[in-house]
Amino acid sequence: MYASVRDDLRATLDEIRDAGLFKPERVISTPQSASVSVGAGDVLNFCANNYLGLADHPDVVAAAKDALDRWGYGMASVRFICGTQEIHKELERRLSSFLGQEDTILYSSCFDANGGVFETLLGPEDAVISDALNHASIIDGIRLSKARRLRYANRDLAELEARLKESQDARRRLVVTDGVFSMDGYVAPLAEICDLADRYDAMVMVDDSHAVGFVGPGGRGTPELHGVMDRVDIITGTLGKALGGASGGYVAARAEIVELLRQRSRPYLFSNSLAPVIAAASIKVLDLLESAGELRERLKANTALFRTEMTAAGFEILPGDHPIAPVMIGDAAEAGRMAELLLERGVYVIGFSYPVVPMGQARIRVQLSAAHSTADVKRAVAAFADARAALGA
Repeated sequence: MYASVRDDLRATLDEIRDAGLFKPERVISTPQSASVSVGAGDVLNFCANNYLGLADHPDVVAAAKDALDRWGYGMASVRFICGTQEIHKELERRLSSFLGQEDTILYSSCFDANGGVFETLLGPEDAVISDALNHASIIDGIRLSKARRLRYANRDLAELEARLKESQDARRRLVVTDGVFSMDGYVAPLAEICDLADRYDAMVMVDDSHAVGFVGPGGRGTPELHGVMDRVDIITGTLGKALGGASGGYVAARAEIVELLRQRSRPYLFSNSLAPVIAAASIKVLDLLESAGELRERLKANTALFRTEMTAAGFEILPGDHPIAPVMIGDAAEAGRMAELLLERGVYVIGFSYPVVPMGQARIRVQLSAAHSTADVKRAVAAFADARAALGA
């Protein structure tokens, strides 16, 4: 049987390669940092979500080593059987306090967190209203629920209001949006979304994976940035980006929501507990965030410098001030080729193409970090200009 399936799969893979959409995985032989070793040499890393440069911070590494001695390597169990340690409860308390929510529940990833919310909270008599550019984990999580599904164009408040009017017969309604849209760096208009939700008696959920740690005056994410921390009902996020870069996710929300998730959320009930070493290191990250103002300012400065100099050099970058800086290329094969040329010039970036982004909107998504120096940023801009010349573009 598999012989025929294999031929079909090989044909599909050939189609992906021929279209310039194949996504190779490069092997890094050093810790994650602003500079990493890929293949034959060291390169500047402009494609990791290491926003604050904490992935290899010595205090975080030390906390992880200490945790191995105190708490062991893994739990070998799910939370409700024998997989809950004091370190898990402490991290949940710390996240709740940091995000201004009543309670928090940990997951093995934010993908699982988003996969476990909708099915638990919403039934056939309910409705979920989702931004069209929400993360794939939100889309998949919504598919698992039996709720009525409505969608509005990215950040389009008029269309959101129309969807709210359409769904007024629902028992419960949940508006869900990314806080920052990962392929574009656009920030959701949360204040206006909360206003509409209040007007039409709906709940609000935000996936703030690309904001917590560095967006907002205290790094508490887009709800803090927009002054709506007390108006957002559910926040999902990851420990795998600005908060140390390992893995793990969470739902921070109203107390009753979290309690129901502990009882009914399938990715939580049927997945091993977060490794205690990650929990302990994440607590250390939260300690560091209390005095991370300098890191956030450095990230902001690096972002502004890159965006300004790339624009002056004639590159098209989607507008905004987020450290996700998408350099628009258009053609998938050309984006992939430019990424290869940049790697040859000592700058590690990745070309994004369909199905990660819409067809014809291929780009190189540059990720700025507080770990980058001014010289690093300027070198990256120069490499882009040199690679463009090599392409003849």
